[in-house]
Amino acid sequence: MGSVELTRPVRIMNISGSPCDKRDAIAKAAAMDEHIDVLVGDWMSELNMPTRAYNVTNGLGIGYEETFLEALEPALENIAKKGIKLAANAGTVATKELYDIVVKMVREKGLDLTIAWIEGDVVLDLVKDDLKKDPKKFVHISTGKSLDEWGFDPLFAQCYLGGLGIAMAFKAGADIVICGRVADASPIIGAAAWWHNWSRTDYDQLAQSLIAGHLIECSVYVTGGNFCGFKSLDWAGINDLGYPIAEIAHDGDVIITKVKNTGGLVSIETCKEQLLYEIQGMHYLNCDVTAVIDQACFTELAPNRVRLSGITGKPPPATTKMGLTAFGGYQAELHWAMIGLDIDERVKLLDDQLRDSFGKSRMAKFNLWDISVYGSTPENPRNQNSCIVDVRLFAQARHAEDLSEANFIRPALDINMHTYPAATFHADLRTAVPKVFTEYFPTLIPQPTQTIHFSTGASPMKFVPPTETTIHPASQPSYPPTNPVDLSSFGPTKQVPLGRVVYGRAGDKGSNCNVGLFARNAQEWPWLRSLLSTEKLIDLMDEEYKGQKIDRMEFPNLWAVHFLLHDHLDRGVTANAGYDILGKFIVEFLRLKKVDVPVAFLEKGVL
Repeated sequence: MGSVELTRPVRIMNISGSPCDKRDAIAKAAAMDEHIDVLVGDWMSELNMPTRAYNVTNGLGIGYEETFLEALEPALENIAKKGIKLAANAGTVATKELYDIVVKMVREKGLDLTIAWIEGDVVLDLVKDDLKKDPKKFVHISTGKSLDEWGFDPLFAQCYLGGLGIAMAFKAGADIVICGRVADASPIIGAAAWWHNWSRTDYDQLAQSLIAGHLIECSVYVTGGNFCGFKSLDWAGINDLGYPIAEIAHDGDVIITKVKNTGGLVSIETCKEQLLYEIQGMHYLNCDVTAVIDQACFTELAPNRVRLSGITGKPPPATTKMGLTAFGGYQAELHWAMIGLDIDERVKLLDDQLRDSFGKSRMAKFNLWDISVYGSTPENPRNQNSCIVDVRLFAQARHAEDLSEANFIRPALDINMHTYPAATFHADLRTAVPKVFTEYFPTLIPQPTQTIHFSTGASPMKFVPPTETTIHPASQPSYPPTNPVDLSSFGPTKQVPLGRVVYGRAGDKGSNCNVGLFARNAQEWPWLRSLLSTEKLIDLMDEEYKGQKIDRMEFPNLWAVHFLLHDHLDRGVTANAGYDILGKFIVEFLRLKKVDVPVAFLEKGVL
């Protein structure tokens, strides 16, 4: 049993949303007067997982996130003194190694803390025979292509785990649980299930805690970070955004709040944006539960206190996502600045001259050659910086020699005297030095058994996969606008950017990209859902639409339309040639696009 106060909600605070977050958050949380039961943190992504996997398998560095140790060390004494639990996935691809260091750190400080680590996410030995014998049965989640079409040799395999193994560790006496690739929200499920002693079949409670975890897993994203309505924040607190807290009751009731007397905001809008981030549709899958989220609802109870409701649970899938990492090759890039008239013609001139300078022999060795233009020139600009365009040459090849100075930098820059007016390349050539990139293949495997190890020397514990499961189709439900309304019925309109009246959030999952857009109020919801058909989205995407499959569904209680853009991000974050490697740009691009907005909406103000 987690707590002697059986009726009290557990207070779970997130103190890290990625490897790039403030590292004093754990120490501050452990030292503050406000009570917290469990600290959770996310250190993993589909960027550092494959990168560290490649490095470790090639003896090039450590496999865990060392910033976790930097954050943890000053917090340990207060964690022990106050009896705060902690679960984090900073083990990345070397969980046992991180566990050993934490155990040593705790012992050197003389603290009475039991450390546990969860084994089971690293699965190459488990699946490698099947990968060779029957590669066709492993299908890419985003593209639908089988492994035998991939063309790369896996060097590491890691799967996503749920949170009930963490709950088992806490119940057995662990104070700190070190994890590898548990899903981002799994530590929150584990903390709530431990505290309330939920069973594996308490699906509604588990589902509510899963979505509570989704809301706080990215730390300050739900308290004002990356918020479309950032101009509405109190800017006196923008350098001290409060880290989020989920209060989860025994019946699964969830309230999202933040640390008192901190900056930022927990509002219905910040919660909606985060809920719509990195989802795939109406079903949110985890190894412990399937959360049905299309009826999600938020209610503001008080300033910075928002209740989540409307989530129901079903048995989890029998499978989990596994990511295969492979050596992809090498990549390098060069940049030119352009200014002046006829930018399109200048780019074409540069492109033609570059291809001639490289020659057919060199060009044939590139797996990818991409020239992209970033920015544009306004009419009658007021200063030079406002009209400089960045032109980026990005190339990938199998061998480093194909991108060596002689084969990449020299043929690119030797034409500088011969090309467009005011030709200027970026003098910092560090990006032109070839570096390794990895390829990532997400697919499904049966859930594995987890093993939990303890620093006390106690016998390891086994957590077996679920026996009651749900079969999910490869694609989630998709449908056109419900009860569409004639757009002319909303009265006179004015062309303005969509983002002046609509919030949004987008994110990546593999090479898929999700986009969620929601109205400001109930009166504007019929207009938004009628406007945003799949056909309209394609129109708004313009040149960004490359024929990919798009799923569409609605969240009526959030006044939101959600789209899933299949395989929108090339091969995902580690191999993508663009700047938008995390899939976040697309929603802001869409919010820039002009649409006919009813004047009555604009008279209420704009975002």
